[in-house]
Amino acid sequence: MTPVCTYTDYFVICSGQNPRQTKAIYDEVYRALKAESRTLPASTDAGEANWIVADYIDVVLHIFTPEARSYYGLEDLWGDVPSVSVEAVSA
Repeated sequence: MTPVCTYTDYFVICSGQNPRQTKAIYDEVYRALKAESRTLPASTDAGEANWIVADYIDVVLHIFTPEARSYYGLEDLWGDVPSVSVEAVSA
């Protein structure tokens, strides 16, 4: 994000299959970051869990349902920023 954005270095964009799964993804990220590095988000907006945003200052985490991800199209909005794709991790 650095070339075009002054308020964060990275966007992490991921999807859960439904609001329950997006909430579970957020809960696990929150738990792991708090436990491993005592990092808490500066702010969070979960609404109805179709799009959860957690601002960790240098990293802004976006967790979408497939419908919300398609509707808001952050990848298209920020298309001029270099991206890195990461495959899903299985537990």
